[in-house]
Amino acid sequence: MDLGPHAAFIWTSYGIVAFVLLALVAWLVIDGRILERRLADFAARGVTRRSARKSAESGS
Repeated sequence: MDLGPHAAFIWTSYGIVAFVLLALVAWLVIDGRILERRLADFAARGVTRRSARKSAESGS
């Protein structure tokens, strides 16, 4: 595959895009794990969601 005189720019651009996408996926995975730990901690302490409290109070 001949990319001409701009091959270095093209490959560098692909590399940067791949790095950014991988960083975003890693960030989402890490943040998801942190949020799951927080939710588990809240559940262990007996904290409930506001929407769950409202529906229980209304008697539905």
